[in-house]
Amino acid sequence: MKETMTTEQIQTGLKHYRRIARQDMLRAAETPHPDAFLKHAESRREIYARLGTHAETHAPDDVIAHALDLYRALPFVTGTPEHEHPDVKGQENALENFFLLVGLDPKTRREARSKRPKLAAAQAG
Repeated sequence: MKETMTTEQIQTGLKHYRRIARQDMLRAAETPHPDAFLKHAESRREIYARLGTHAETHAPDDVIAHALDLYRALPFVTGTPEHEHPDVKGQENALENFFLLVGLDPKTRREARSKRPKLAAAQAG
């Protein structure tokens, strides 16, 4: 894993990602599934804001650990139709973007991904 980013670098990256999500929210109406596209962008933006808030009072390694916890808690929705579960898919996308931003070891992300609950189990619980 590369050298850990500073809190300021993480905050800057998250602001950039929030701006992209905001642009996607504005263009949702132009997409084949506007409601799903909007929800996906809103979910991404929410995750970036949550991580940014966490980064205000925690060390970079703690922010990464928090992001991994959020990722592990997401139900696994891969393979469902594109416009279904846009909130979960948006959160997943945002967390994976964050992992790229901070240079998280792919093996660590795969291990976290393997611990995610199946969709039916998450809905029952």
